[in-house]
Amino acid sequence: MAEFSVRVSTGDAIGAGTWNKIAVSIVGTRGETPPLRLDHPGKEFSAGADPVFPPQVEDFQVESPQDVGPVLLLRVHKAPLLLSAPVGTVARDAWFCRWIQLTPPRGAPLLFPCYQWLEGAGSLALRAGAAKVSRADDHPILRQQRQEELQARQDSYHWKTYSPGWPRCLDEKSVKDLDLNIKYSVKKNSCFYLKVGSAFTELKLKGLLDRKGLWKSLSEMRTMLNFRKTPAAEYVVKHWQEDAFFASQFLNGLNPVLIRRCRHLPENFPVTDDMVAPVLGPGNSLQAELERGSLFLVDHGILSSIHTNVVNGKPQFSAAPMTLLYQRPGGGPLLPLAIQLSQSPGPDSPIFLPGDNKWDWTLAKTWVRNAEFSVHEAVTHLLHAHLLPEVFTMATLRQLPQCHPLFKLLIPHTRYTLHINTLARELLIAPEQVVDRSTGIGVRGFSELIQRNMQQLNYSILCLPEDIRARGVEDIPNYYYRDDGLKIWGAVESFVSEIIHIYYPSDTAVQDDPELQAWVREIFSEGFLGRESSGVPSTLETREALVQYVTMVIFNSSAKHYAVSAGQFDSCIWMPNLPPTMQLPPPTSKGQTRPEGFLATLPPVNATCDIIIALWLLSQEPGDRRPLGTYPDEHFTEEAPRRSIATFQRRLAQISREIRERNQGLELPYTYLDPPLIENSVSI
Repeated sequence: MAEFSVRVSTGDAIGAGTWNKIAVSIVGTRGETPPLRLDHPGKEFSAGADPVFPPQVEDFQVESPQDVGPVLLLRVHKAPLLLSAPVGTVARDAWFCRWIQLTPPRGAPLLFPCYQWLEGAGSLALRAGAAKVSRADDHPILRQQRQEELQARQDSYHWKTYSPGWPRCLDEKSVKDLDLNIKYSVKKNSCFYLKVGSAFTELKLKGLLDRKGLWKSLSEMRTMLNFRKTPAAEYVVKHWQEDAFFASQFLNGLNPVLIRRCRHLPENFPVTDDMVAPVLGPGNSLQAELERGSLFLVDHGILSSIHTNVVNGKPQFSAAPMTLLYQRPGGGPLLPLAIQLSQSPGPDSPIFLPGDNKWDWTLAKTWVRNAEFSVHEAVTHLLHAHLLPEVFTMATLRQLPQCHPLFKLLIPHTRYTLHINTLARELLIAPEQVVDRSTGIGVRGFSELIQRNMQQLNYSILCLPEDIRARGVEDIPNYYYRDDGLKIWGAVESFVSEIIHIYYPSDTAVQDDPELQAWVREIFSEGFLGRESSGVPSTLETREALVQYVTMVIFNSSAKHYAVSAGQFDSCIWMPNLPPTMQLPPPTSKGQTRPEGFLATLPPVNATCDIIIALWLLSQEPGDRRPLGTYPDEHFTEEAPRRSIATFQRRLAQISREIRERNQGLELPYTYLDPPLIENSVSI
């Protein structure tokens, strides 16, 4: 008889404890014990925050009837306390196990990370904590366990095509169908629905949510600040008509990824020297400024001929504008020079200028902001910051076993992603839901934009340093998204590099890891639909390539998502700054716009409120947060990766200090890439 000490840690989430029976089987090189019940007087396996039973890490003693040799695995068995318990009651009683520590009669304790929910009756095989690639498994039982674990996950998480031309996604119709390991916690779910309920109730009681008519005035629109307001939102209300603020949003607003340096004016954007002379000043020319590199372009051409929606029974309208911007040498704000509201110049598509009639110019800028809404929400936010991270999550779950170093590195950056995306397919982008009810292009237009962008999408867009170089915006001043983003990219890259070099001693080790290669291949085939022209790799040959790839995955699943999500409410609460739809067609001549015509073009009251509620919810985490670099689930147990985590956390803290110090001198602080505010994963 051999006696083992077993220490068990239960999670502290609501419902994490269980009344079920828990047993363990110890698997060694010479055999496996029968299930050994973990039992002592009183209640076992209470949640760490249980109000009745004190939080505790519980200790048990178990006796093995045989010598199983050096320990390979620990099987955890969960069964109902009462064999006759009806299905769906005690038999389904879930338990969240954080970790189990096993101390053999002779030798050091072995830590088995778990950090999983066990639902119903069943068994789960756990590996000792050290991360291992497949080549490091030198026993057939360990190799078999890897294969069985991956097969079980692949049986649980299936791919489906939600819409042709989109990245593929999890095959579940409702969040009710998700297993607890990918589902919102009770706390997060409760906070989310409380926010939804309070917002809808407030605007319904005020008579706004059901009002289909126009806003009576801009002053009436200001009443939306009584719903919720932030310092940034108040700044938007005050400065929305200013050219410098309009231009600054291409750098530091919710869609800071389109602006690029203009070296040659597009042929279909015939701006002349006379048009821009009032801004450029005497003696300057477009050609000189193009050569100097002081002109920038934002082109919403992807919106050309896009499907438009019907809202409240009225057809809506869209435009595909081009905006030319000027950065005066020696400093000063970025300024708009010219706006054309279509991709086809001509008598019916005038070029609007800052010197035009006030309301002509304001309306032209508002059409650009409407285009920003459509492209941001469909492409930058939904496609790049939700659908692609879902692909990364699915491939991680399906192709990397829990003991793999990349699984341990990536799993915190997948938390709740499958839940929020499944919820979006239920409540946001499904027919007759928010996007269909209240946006100018509807679900069909969103789908067309995603399909078009998938044909253009390339790997460099997802790698921030390459994207900045490709757009030629390395030195444009006051571009805080670039400055802060590159610092965070660098911190993530250094962290990832340290982890990769611990477990991959050479490029050959990368090439010879079949699980890694299967992970990359599945992302390429299911996420990028096997399109080789995307430049997204389908295999990885070097440690350098692996570091860049994993950095891309983590950055886009955390910092990039927060940067393009957190500012949605700030930008939209003053609706003329980010109108979700336009009710009249783009102007075909100048001198016709009046304040009443401007108001008539803007979205109706109910659509405004519908979008504001949605973007308010999507701009803030509803509790249960884990900021970037925070890893309470300790998947890594070795000292080397733990040191790397600590170094990463120190670097993020230093970046935060630098951002906050800079922001003290800004009239409008840029907070959308402050590390403590960034969530580890796409979870809202």
